Amino acid sequence: MGIFLYGIGTGILAPMNAIYMRDGIGLSKIQIVSVFSISLVLNMVTTIVFGIISDKIERKKPLPISACILCMTGLLIYMNASTYVVTLIGMVFVVAPSGLIMGQLFSMSRNHFMTLAPDIYEMAQIWLRAMFSVGFFTGLLVGANLYIIGNFKSVLWGNFMGYAILFVVLIFYKEYKQPTAITSMKGEAFSLVMLFALLLLACADALRGLYLPLVVFQLFKEPQLMSYLWSVQAVFELLFMTVAGYWANKFGSQRVIILGSLCALTAYLLYSVNPPIAVFFLIQPIYSFFVSVLYGVAMGYVQRMFNTRIGFGSSLYVFLSQTAALIGYFLPFLIPGYHPRIFIIPSVLVCAAIILIIGLLFMNRVRSKKNPHSIGATG
Repeated sequence: MGIFLYGIGTGILAPMNAIYMRDGIGLSKIQIVSVFSISLVLNMVTTIVFGIISDKIERKKPLPISACILCMTGLLIYMNASTYVVTLIGMVFVVAPSGLIMGQLFSMSRNHFMTLAPDIYEMAQIWLRAMFSVGFFTGLLVGANLYIIGNFKSVLWGNFMGYAILFVVLIFYKEYKQPTAITSMKGEAFSLVMLFALLLLACADALRGLYLPLVVFQLFKEPQLMSYLWSVQAVFELLFMTVAGYWANKFGSQRVIILGSLCALTAYLLYSVNPPIAVFFLIQPIYSFFVSVLYGVAMGYVQRMFNTRIGFGSSLYVFLSQTAALIGYFLPFLIPGYHPRIFIIPSVLVCAAIILIIGLLFMNRVRSKKNPHSIGATG
């Protein structure tokens, strides 16, 4: 329920945030990017610092509870902003603490599932991420209708209520300690190459997340269209999360990540040719598979690299996503305006990631042939 509510709050605001800064407050492109970037850098610092120390904290629940309070405070500032400085202050309070929510919810849930259902904990983690998509999908529909009813202010109040109800749910949540059996779980070999490849994929997705709403609005002049587009994506995420998790267990995470990356590449190339709105909707299911892989399979892959340090592993994955978002915000300055040509950049990033992963698979296969008793990082 907690991750569902967090998804609702995120889905209500995410598609319209950049548009609100531009049209509701009147910020320029560089100001919008700087607001996102500064608040995100502080979010990254918060996430990784508390990710490192959270494994030494027996009770993790106070961290997301405190983050909810700070996020609600920031939203009150943000919704009354009329200048760049006030907007920046509000977004810092909204974004900086939010890294504690997602990372620590997954950390607590891993302990929870390993205690109550150790045989299905990997799939349970993917289902948990799917529940975020359910909430996000619900939030998109709520946000689109709130915008029609009461413009941007209603959207912001809807986001506020998402954090408020999440706060109440966390108060009543029963937290479980880390089970001793977790030390015997099968992990993944640490791989900087895979982490960098996932960073490239996350950069591509972050760029799309920020600029697709602006491109769609530039082309079709209807801000609510983005909410409907993302809702189509979220529906298919629910279908693909379990499928992607099953394929990852059967064929290996890296191979499934390559398949998902090819889906993303197809979507970016179609975005870049300025297609009609129908194509934007039709390509969403294909992109949904990539999102399911990136936020389900890849998340579990990173967590298994740090099996005995759950808090750090969960926070590292969130940190990777945040770093990707920061890089993704600046890359489009290579292309002026909000032209669909922006999506050439994520296409290049995805191609680079695919080459890296295929190269790693090839190297692991060569090592396995030279030393049949060695174990490569092919999971």
